[in-house]
Amino acid sequence: MRFKNPLLVVKDIDKSVDFYKKVLGLRVVCDFGDNKTMTGGIALQTLNTFKNFIEKEDISFKGNNAELYFEEDNFDDFIEKLNKIEIEYVHRVKQHSWGQRVVRFYDLDGHIIEVGESLKIVCKRFQSQNMSVDEIANYMDIPKKVVEFLLK
Repeated sequence: MRFKNPLLVVKDIDKSVDFYKKVLGLRVVCDFGDNKTMTGGIALQTLNTFKNFIEKEDISFKGNNAELYFEEDNFDDFIEKLNKIEIEYVHRVKQHSWGQRVVRFYDLDGHIIEVGESLKIVCKRFQSQNMSVDEIANYMDIPKKVVEFLLK
Protein backbone atom coordinates (compact mmCIF):
# COMPACT_ATOMS: atom_id res chain seq x y z
CA MET A 1 0.00 0.00 0.00
CA ARG A 2 1.14 3.53 -0.65
CA PHE A 3 -0.30 6.96 0.02
CA LYS A 4 -1.44 8.68 -3.18
CA ASN A 5 -2.53 12.23 -2.40
CA PRO A 6 -4.60 14.51 -0.19
CA LEU A 7 -8.08 15.39 -1.41
CA LEU A 8 -9.72 18.72 -0.68
CA VAL A 9 -13.48 19.16 -0.97
CA VAL A 10 -14.32 22.41 -2.76
CA LYS A 11 -17.53 24.28 -3.45
CA ASP A 12 -16.55 25.50 -6.94
CA ILE A 13 -13.87 23.39 -8.58
CA ASP A 14 -13.15 25.84 -11.43
CA LYS A 15 -12.64 28.77 -9.05
CA SER A 16 -10.48 26.57 -6.82
CA VAL A 17 -8.33 25.47 -9.76
CA ASP A 18 -7.88 29.13 -10.75
CA PHE A 19 -6.93 30.01 -7.16
CA TYR A 20 -4.27 27.30 -6.95
CA LYS A 21 -2.91 28.28 -10.38
CA LYS A 22 -2.80 31.99 -9.61
CA VAL A 23 -1.54 31.85 -6.03
CA LEU A 24 0.74 28.79 -5.98
CA GLY A 25 1.48 28.19 -9.65
CA LEU A 26 -0.03 24.70 -9.67
CA ARG A 27 -1.59 23.21 -12.78
CA VAL A 28 -4.06 20.43 -13.49
CA VAL A 29 -2.41 17.13 -14.41
CA CYS A 30 -5.55 14.92 -14.39
CA ASP A 31 -9.03 16.24 -15.10
CA PHE A 32 -11.95 13.95 -14.28
CA GLY A 33 -14.51 16.76 -14.25
CA ASP A 34 -15.68 16.65 -10.63
CA ASN A 35 -12.18 15.64 -9.52
CA LYS A 36 -8.99 17.33 -10.63
CA THR A 37 -5.47 16.42 -9.58
CA MET A 38 -2.95 19.23 -9.57
CA THR A 39 0.83 19.28 -9.59
CA GLY A 40 2.18 18.36 -6.20
CA GLY A 41 -0.49 15.67 -5.90
CA ILE A 42 -3.31 17.77 -4.49
CA ALA A 43 -6.72 16.49 -5.61
CA LEU A 44 -9.78 18.72 -5.64
CA GLN A 45 -13.22 17.12 -5.39
CA THR A 46 -16.59 18.84 -5.83
CA LEU A 47 -18.72 19.13 -2.71
CA ASN A 48 -21.78 17.38 -4.15
CA THR A 49 -19.77 14.45 -5.48
CA PHE A 50 -18.00 14.01 -2.15
CA LYS A 51 -21.31 14.10 -0.28
CA ASN A 52 -22.54 11.28 -2.52
CA PHE A 53 -19.35 9.28 -2.01
CA ILE A 54 -19.50 9.37 1.77
CA GLU A 55 -23.31 9.46 1.99
CA LYS A 56 -23.24 12.40 4.41
CA GLU A 57 -24.67 15.90 4.16
CA ASP A 58 -22.64 17.46 6.97
CA ILE A 59 -19.43 18.72 5.37
CA SER A 60 -17.56 21.40 7.30
CA PHE A 61 -15.13 23.98 6.03
CA LYS A 62 -12.53 26.16 7.76
CA GLY A 63 -11.88 23.59 10.47
CA ASN A 64 -8.42 25.01 11.24
CA ASN A 65 -7.21 21.47 11.89
CA ALA A 66 -4.92 20.73 8.93
CA GLU A 67 -2.88 22.54 6.31
CA LEU A 68 -1.13 22.10 3.00
CA TYR A 69 2.56 22.98 3.37
CA PHE A 70 4.71 24.45 0.62
CA GLU A 71 8.28 25.78 0.62
CA GLU A 72 9.46 28.67 -1.51
CA ASP A 73 13.06 29.63 -2.30
CA ASN A 74 12.04 33.14 -3.43
CA PHE A 75 9.99 33.87 -0.34
CA ASP A 76 10.12 37.67 -0.56
CA ASP A 77 8.96 37.58 -4.19
CA PHE A 78 6.13 35.22 -3.23
CA ILE A 79 5.01 37.55 -0.42
CA GLU A 80 5.08 40.50 -2.83
CA LYS A 81 2.87 38.50 -5.22
CA LEU A 82 0.55 37.47 -2.38
CA ASN A 83 0.15 41.09 -1.28
CA LYS A 84 -1.38 41.88 -4.68
CA ILE A 85 -4.08 39.22 -4.30
CA GLU A 86 -7.21 39.52 -2.21
CA ILE A 87 -6.73 36.72 0.29
CA GLU A 88 -7.81 35.85 3.83
CA TYR A 89 -4.79 35.36 6.07
CA VAL A 90 -4.51 33.02 9.00
CA HIS A 91 -1.50 35.21 9.79
CA ARG A 92 0.86 37.32 7.76
CA VAL A 93 4.61 36.65 7.61
CA LYS A 94 6.14 35.59 10.87
CA GLN A 95 9.45 34.04 11.79
CA HIS A 96 9.55 30.82 13.78
CA SER A 97 12.06 30.35 16.60
CA TRP A 98 14.36 28.35 14.26
CA GLY A 99 14.51 31.28 11.82
CA GLN A 100 12.16 30.11 9.06
CA ARG A 101 9.73 32.73 7.80
CA VAL A 102 6.22 31.52 6.99
CA VAL A 103 2.81 32.81 5.99
CA ARG A 104 -0.53 31.04 6.38
CA PHE A 105 -3.72 31.83 4.51
CA TYR A 106 -6.99 30.22 3.52
CA ASP A 107 -7.96 28.96 0.10
CA LEU A 108 -11.44 29.75 -1.20
CA ASP A 109 -13.01 26.99 0.94
CA GLY A 110 -11.16 27.68 4.17
CA HIS A 111 -8.38 25.11 3.83
CA ILE A 112 -5.18 26.42 5.39
CA ILE A 113 -2.14 26.84 3.17
CA GLU A 114 1.27 27.44 4.69
CA VAL A 115 4.14 28.69 2.58
CA GLY A 116 7.51 28.70 4.27
CA GLU A 117 10.91 29.84 3.29
CA SER A 118 12.91 26.75 2.32
CA LEU A 119 15.30 25.56 5.03
CA LYS A 120 18.15 25.73 2.52
CA ILE A 121 17.48 29.45 2.09
CA VAL A 122 17.21 29.95 5.87
CA CYS A 123 20.65 28.37 6.33
CA LYS A 124 22.11 30.47 3.52
CA ARG A 125 20.59 33.62 5.05
CA PHE A 126 22.26 32.84 8.38
CA GLN A 127 25.53 32.01 6.63
CA SER A 128 25.41 35.42 4.91
CA GLN A 129 25.11 36.94 8.39
CA ASN A 130 28.48 35.32 9.19
CA MET A 131 27.05 32.57 11.37
CA SER A 132 29.15 29.41 11.45
CA VAL A 133 27.72 25.98 10.65
CA ASP A 134 27.77 25.18 14.38
CA GLU A 135 25.94 28.42 15.20
CA ILE A 136 23.32 27.77 12.52
CA ALA A 137 22.78 24.20 13.73
CA ASN A 138 22.47 25.39 17.32
CA TYR A 139 20.10 28.26 16.45
CA MET A 140 17.88 26.13 14.23
CA ASP A 141 18.11 23.09 16.54
CA ILE A 142 19.02 20.76 13.70
CA PRO A 143 22.04 18.47 13.28
CA LYS A 144 25.23 20.02 11.94
CA LYS A 145 25.25 17.46 9.09
CA VAL A 146 21.84 18.72 7.96
CA VAL A 147 23.11 22.30 7.88
CA GLU A 148 26.17 21.22 5.90
CA PHE A 149 23.95 19.36 3.43
CA LEU A 150 21.61 22.34 3.04
CA LEU A 151 24.51 24.71 2.42
CA LYS A 152 25.96 22.62 -0.44
